[in-house]
Amino acid sequence: MAEIRPFRGIRYSKELSARLSDLVAPPYDVLDESGKATLQRKHDRNIVAVDLPHMPPKTVGPDSAYQTADRTLRQWITEGVLSRDDQPAFYAYAQTYSHGRKKYNRRGFFSLVKLSPFGAGQVVPHEKTYPDAIADRLKLTQATRMQLSPIFGLFSDPANEVTSELFKGAGEAQQTATLDGVKNELWPVTDPAIQAKVAQLISPRPIYIADGHHRYTMALQYEKDNPTANYALFVLVAMQDPGLLILPTHRIIGGMNRFDPAAMRARLGANAELTELAISPDGVDEYADQIMPLKPPHTFGLYDGANQTLYELKLKNPDVLKSLEPNQSDSWRQLDVAILQRYLLDEVIAPTFAPGREITKGYTADPKAIVTMTDGERRQIALLLQPTPLKALEELGRHNEVMPQKSTYFFPKLATGMVMNPLE
Repeated sequence: MAEIRPFRGIRYSKELSARLSDLVAPPYDVLDESGKATLQRKHDRNIVAVDLPHMPPKTVGPDSAYQTADRTLRQWITEGVLSRDDQPAFYAYAQTYSHGRKKYNRRGFFSLVKLSPFGAGQVVPHEKTYPDAIADRLKLTQATRMQLSPIFGLFSDPANEVTSELFKGAGEAQQTATLDGVKNELWPVTDPAIQAKVAQLISPRPIYIADGHHRYTMALQYEKDNPTANYALFVLVAMQDPGLLILPTHRIIGGMNRFDPAAMRARLGANAELTELAISPDGVDEYADQIMPLKPPHTFGLYDGANQTLYELKLKNPDVLKSLEPNQSDSWRQLDVAILQRYLLDEVIAPTFAPGREITKGYTADPKAIVTMTDGERRQIALLLQPTPLKALEELGRHNEVMPQKSTYFFPKLATGMVMNPLE
């Protein structure tokens, strides 16, 4: 059973609500020094000062950085910048945004979800985690005793029962913040009858982690020394929500010899075909964003930055991973991200263009960044992906398998600072 419960969240005060757009931040792990500085210039009480006390993200900082974050947080609470709500609530949450030529509205809610080890409960992961990122979040949580940033969770709700119940009679949002062009709105739901019904509806449904695997794994570690801290802060969104959008994360590859399409075709053999496309660099973003999602499964793009040439790569052998990864399920072996990593990178590109060396990898979910990030020198080619289908999360969950790193990019990111969960 998935156990959820309302909570008395900590939020920015009503006096600061008009400035909330200047106080919230994206998740810590998508920021760099420049992004953090930009947020702090908007307002000296921006949540990034606490949530990202050490740079770069996902590395372990000195104890003093986390202690400073705690002092800042306590000062804000003492001054009334942040205050705790009087009543337990689920917090209905909507994000309105545009992508491409379409406008979306994604609806969900902030809730506490009871912790359970992966594979032993209703919370299901889909991506690998890394020790330094977990250690960083653990030190921050130990210092602040606060869950600052929500984990993004998905649940199945074909009849839209949960969202309809939470947003029933919702009027004007109590809090509104615009961040990176995304409008974030919040409605506290304090009616015990609605809370009980929502908890009952969620109970039999697995919760799939879309984003925040490191924070969830950290919460499990934190619970070992703090047994009463057995719930984690989530935003839960129905898989069937019309505003739910998954983007692919394209790979930028460097550390290679000069790319040669003839050598690539020879190495691919009968497993795949590589075709040059009559698309200029100016059209690469449209190809990645608009054309590739309409192509058959296992279609990839390859952009050669040195020659400013775009290729289309079509897999001809759908079982290419069967001999390479015999212990993985068929569902895992059919993932484009698995085929890209385990076959295209490990078996084709690295031995052909970087024998005996380690290739370098960068990532972007922004199709407009593909060409600019692929300079043809240090970062030589880009590998373009189709979005990972949502059903893959469910299928891999049944096998207790996880995807390769950067398999999904749920857009937009959740805003940090809308509501937080105190652990004391």
